[in-house]
Amino acid sequence: MMKRRLRVDPFLQDKNLEIDHKDPNLLRRFITDSGKIIPRRITGLNAKHQRQIAKAIKRARNIGLLPFCAKHGSY
Repeated sequence: MMKRRLRVDPFLQDKNLEIDHKDPNLLRRFITDSGKIIPRRITGLNAKHQRQIAKAIKRARNIGLLPFCAKHGSY
């Protein structure tokens, strides 16, 4: 059986790192290529930071900094 690597909350590691809805580069780390928010069991965030990230991603989508869904591929 293979052990999973323990993920550590990056906001607890770096005290200068802040969740901001105007920072799409930071928020892109927490969404998939298709635009879905990655769950906390994968990102390693604690519950408080996961809620803040989800809220920031939704705000960024509403003001147009992040897409709601991915672009459709050509067939």
